[in-house]
Amino acid sequence: MKNHKNKDIILLHGLFGSLSNWCKVIHNLEQDYNVYTPTLPLFSGQLKRNSLQVLVHFLENYIEANNIKNPILIGNSLGGHIALLYVLEHPNLVDKLILAGSSGLYESNLHASFVRVRDYNYIKNKVEEVFETKEVVTKELIDDVFSTANTPTKALSIISIARDAKRQNLKHLLHKIDRPVLLVWGKQDVVTPPDVAEEFLAHLPNAQLAFIDHCGHVPMMEQPVIFNQHINQFLSA
Repeated sequence: MKNHKNKDIILLHGLFGSLSNWCKVIHNLEQDYNVYTPTLPLFSGQLKRNSLQVLVHFLENYIEANNIKNPILIGNSLGGHIALLYVLEHPNLVDKLILAGSSGLYESNLHASFVRVRDYNYIKNKVEEVFETKEVVTKELIDDVFSTANTPTKALSIISIARDAKRQNLKHLLHKIDRPVLLVWGKQDVVTPPDVAEEFLAHLPNAQLAFIDHCGHVPMMEQPVIFNQHINQFLSA
């Protein structure tokens, strides 16, 4: 494979995601690219009505602080939404986009399950619904979501971000993004269903779509081998 070590890639996790979501993607990319994995400040006290804009500003500052040039942005769920907002504000500063189960059009949010925050099994079932490949759902992941749901400041931050994401429907802006975009979607995604991917494809002028079967909302965790195959092919084109 051609060495692209001078190329920078930024991996952007989702609302309930973490850097561990990207382990196998990092392993796949790190020999050939400079891979950056920022932790989005989801529980910042600054997150109010304009939560997504705060996260875009964080990304802008992160890119500047790390002297990152013309990055490839790879985002899952909320991370994809942040990537889209960033490229809309800085159309000439991004090389390519890879979106997996991205918000930005419409989605079913896990935060709705916070109505029964003290019911561990209820939260467990809601987390498992996000994944078609249930074996990747660890107790640690469920415990983390349960803890977030039961920490008022964190729960309010999650709800604020989720509401802001629903408000910021990007359908009327997607035609402005001329960068190459790869959409990688789980066929069994119940959060951003396959028709969301089809709508992204219809409105992004330079996009291609790859569906992954037996896969829900987090393809890089659920089907990492196939996910990596798709991104490798796209990046080397």
